[in-house]
Formats: sequence, structure tokens, C-alpha cells
Amino acid sequence: MNIKYGINKTMNLIICLLTISFSIVLNTMLLQAQSTADKDKPLVIAFIPQENPEKLIGDIEKITKYLENELGIEVKGYVTQDHAAAVEALRYNEADISFMGGLPYVLAHNHIGAEVILSEVYRGSPVYRGRIFVRKDSGIKKLEDIRGKSIAFADPLSESGFIYPLDIFVEKGLIKQSEDPQNYFSAVYFAGGYQQAIQAMANGLVDAAGVSQFAEYLLTPEQLQNIKWIAESKPIPSHVVVVRKGLDPDKKEKFKNALLKLNKPENKYLLKYIYNPDGYVEAKHEDYKSVEEMARLYGYLK
Repeated sequence: MNIKYGINKTMNLIICLLTISFSIVLNTMLLQAQSTADKDKPLVIAFIPQENPEKLIGDIEKITKYLENELGIEVKGYVTQDHAAAVEALRYNEADISFMGGLPYVLAHNHIGAEVILSEVYRGSPVYRGRIFVRKDSGIKKLEDIRGKSIAFADPLSESGFIYPLDIFVEKGLIKQSEDPQNYFSAVYFAGGYQQAIQAMANGLVDAAGVSQFAEYLLTPEQLQNIKWIAESKPIPSHVVVVRKGLDPDKKEKFKNALLKLNKPENKYLLKYIYNPDGYVEAKHEDYKSVEEMARLYGYLK
């Protein structure tokens, strides 16, 4: 063996190992510094506008006050423009936590390492469905009757407010999976939330609405009497609470425990200020594999 070559090879290996070690130490120091900085900052929460944003602003004041008392730190909340804005807020550390649906969550998980910590239990179930709603006087009795008519969805990044209702038409063979929905409907609108989409239908602005089965609870009693649903999707895992990558672990754990405390009878009244679920349960990414598969099916993920 060439001794000089052996020494050079050994020195190169040592230098390589030292470089790797330095990189690991540097990254650890940066993460620790970020974590320390996190502890001194307010906790910022992004809320998606699945119902009237004006109502949400009032609700946020109530729930952030509760969280501040529980966490002992300043908590700020705001309503995002849409689901995509909530994901971007997590990406750029403009929000630490977000309430969102399963589809934006799996996108945030795959693209920016966001983590699910909790999911909702709603009307006694951890799953729900998307539905197609129409007015009773519309003359629409089945999906085929909507051909050439207008429809409102909630948001292009909503599972129950877009891809699962759209999938109802695909499963029925009325629209091809890769087809532009505009080829089937006369017009497709994204209203910005469940409430906005179903009210657009109830008020006669569009012929149909593809939204969560629970969107009907966002209507007035008079509106509710005049609508019906004609088809529903396969089951969808409930909405989630998501934290950004790198959030201080202590903050994350305290926040999670504060939300789980809302399951207690004396705190349940506060649930009406965060989308009104029955309560929260711990969740993991595997619970949302079916949504992830749907996202790949419709081209949201590769």
C-alpha cells in the first residue's frame, strides 16, 4: 500500500468527519437558538375562513384570551384569506399554529414539514362527508341535472369544500378525473368558505354548492327549509390542528394540552369559538393517509 496515499486518505476522512460534526453542532445550535427565541415570542394562530370572517374575528378574541391564561404567554390570532394563505403562513413562520382541513394539512406536511397534533370530533364522529346541495325549487333531482349549471365550492385547497364533492361526479362517471370541471358546469366559483358557498346557492346566485355536510348549519332556519342535498362523498377525516416545523416543543405541548382541556364539561362552552366541534383528540399523520392519496389522485401531490 502507498503510505502517502494512506495518510492522505485518512486525513481526508478526518476532515470530512470534522466537517460533518461541525455541521451537526452548528445545526443543533441554530435549532436551540430558534427554540429559545420562540419562547420569547407571542404564539400566533392562523384561522381559515370556513365561516363568516367577521364572526371569526370576534371568536378569536375569546379563544386567544383563554389560551393566554392557560399558556402564560401572549397569543395572537388572525383570519387568513384562504387555505393556501394558512399554509404559507406556516412556511414563513408568520403563524405557529393553524386550524385547517385535511387537504391543506397534507400539503403543508409534504412541502414544509408541518405536523398534525389534534383533530376534531364533530357531531359525535371523527369523520364527515362532502355533499352536493341544491334548492328544493331548482328542479334538480340528481347529479346529472347539474350538467350545464353553475356550482360554488368553498376553496380549491379544501377537501370537503372541493375535491371530495368533485370526486362525487367523477365516481358517478360524469366528469373524468383529469378533466376541467368547467366542461361539465356552466360556471365554477370558489366562494372562500363553506358558509359563503352554501349561502350563494341558497340565495339563488348559483344552482348548486359542493361543501361539507355540516355547512347547512351555517344557514338561517328559513334558508335551511328551502335546500336539500342530493349526493355525498366518501368519508373524510376531520379538520386538524397543525403546528409549523421547528416550533418550540414546550409551547407545542402546552398548546395541545390547553385545547384538550376544552373537552372538560366546564370548558366546553369555549368550543363554539373555534368552529364549534364536540372536542379534540390526539392525531398523527397516518390518520390522513386517505386524504394524501386523494391529493395525489387529483394532482396536488406528486
